[in-house]
This record gives sequence, structure tokens and C-alpha cells, in this order.
Amino acid sequence: MRSVFIIKKIFLNLLALLIGLITLIPFVWMVSASLMKTGESAKYPPKFFPSELDFSHYIFLFQNLDMAKYFLNSLALAILVTTISLLFNSMAAYAFAKLRFGLKDRLFKFLLSLMIVPGQVTMLPLFLMLKELGFINTYFGIIIPGMAGVFGIFLLRQFMMSIPDSLIDAARIDGASDLKIFFTIILPLCRSVLITLGIFTFIGTWNDFLWPLIVMTDSSMYTLPVALANLMGEHTQDTELMMAGSVITVLPIVILFAFVQKYYISGIMVGSVKE
Repeated sequence: MRSVFIIKKIFLNLLALLIGLITLIPFVWMVSASLMKTGESAKYPPKFFPSELDFSHYIFLFQNLDMAKYFLNSLALAILVTTISLLFNSMAAYAFAKLRFGLKDRLFKFLLSLMIVPGQVTMLPLFLMLKELGFINTYFGIIIPGMAGVFGIFLLRQFMMSIPDSLIDAARIDGASDLKIFFTIILPLCRSVLITLGIFTFIGTWNDFLWPLIVMTDSSMYTLPVALANLMGEHTQDTELMMAGSVITVLPIVILFAFVQKYYISGIMVGSVKE
């Protein structure tokens, strides 16, 4: 019986390894093609690895196409949106989880119902509102819509529901205000789920293409995905150059996830706490 269990375990591990390797193939080829000489990736029979490492495409991107500027634009926006979003989402979640006010449950259910509305439906009214406020072609046009989200409020609220009310009541007896309780007690306890939500928000903002394309008209303010799409339009035949641009866009996210994956997994687990 034990031998059957071991065989099943080995089989499942090998299957998981095989699926992982298949998933990695496109990414490995993207990196490999970015290091090939111009036109080498289109030769027949096709090559999976470069015959000689060539970094000229990366040099061209940074020296001639201002890729560093687009990288910094994406990085600054992703950090700002993530920081602001975590603050507003956690404050709203704390209110729904621990504060008492009229129509709290109904308002929360109404917010949850908005999760079924596709984001594309709200783009036109949101664009018109931002236009009236004068935020089109500004970074505020990207930051403001990302300041809070229903999913973030829901995820944090579910975790905060598991924090004992007695802990908050004891702090109030000691004279702590709700603001002090929030920053000194609630946020430290929510660290793992905050990191998880922060990863979601950062990746979503970093990879967002459609909304920055709609809001931004000045090419100097483009983010990496928009700049990469523009690059594909101008250099359609230069596959190696486009792959280099894709690597620059994807690699920071891969590195980020590699460093924080344990917090991400633990945050997903604690975020599943039910009332």
C-alpha cells in the first residue's frame, strides 16, 4: 500500500514538473530570441538558443527608444497606485469589518454586486468624469481609478473579520482612537494579506495596457505595455527587438514574485477565512 502511495506521489511530482517546463518554454524562448542577432529567430530550421549572445537589442531600446523612461513611468505608477490602494482598501475594509454604522451590510452587498460588472462597461463614464476634472493625459487619470477596488476591500475585510473584537475593545478601553487602532493593531496583523493584495495591485497596474492607452496622449508619459505596443507597430519585422522589449516588461514582475511568493501564498490562505 505504501509503495502505491509513493508511486502516485512520484507520478504527480513528475507530471507537475512536466507541466511547469511546458509553461516555461515560451518565456525561455522569449529571453533566448532577445539575445539572437537580427533575423536569426526567423531562420529555418528555427533555433531555440542563439548561436552567439547579442545584447545590441537591449542597448538600442535604452539608447534610441527611451525604454528607461517608460520603465520608470511604469515603476512610479505601480508603486503609487499600490500604496494608495492598500491604504484606502484597508481603511474601507476595517470600517466594514469592525465599525458599526447604518446600512453597513446592505452597502457591502451592493459593493460585492459590482464585481460582476465588467471593467470595460465603466470605462466610458469614467473617462468622461476624468475629462471634466481635467485629468486626461495626466498620471492622476491612472492613479485615481486605482485608489480602491471592491476585490481589495472584500479580501481585507474577510481577514479582518477573524481578528478578535476583544482585542479592539481592550485598545478602546485604554483610550486608543479608531485611527490609532487601525495603524498600530489592525495593519500589522494584516501584513500577509496586505502583501498579497499589494502583489495583485502592482502586477495589475504594471501590466495594464488599455486604460493608460485611453488616458495618455503624450508619448513621453507612456507606460511599458503601451510603449511595447507602439514598438511592435514600428518594428513589426524585428522579432528580436520586440522580444527584448517583452523581457524588459516581464522580468521585473517575475523577480518580484520570486522574492515575495511565500507571503503571496500565505496571504491567499488567510484571505479565505469565512465569517
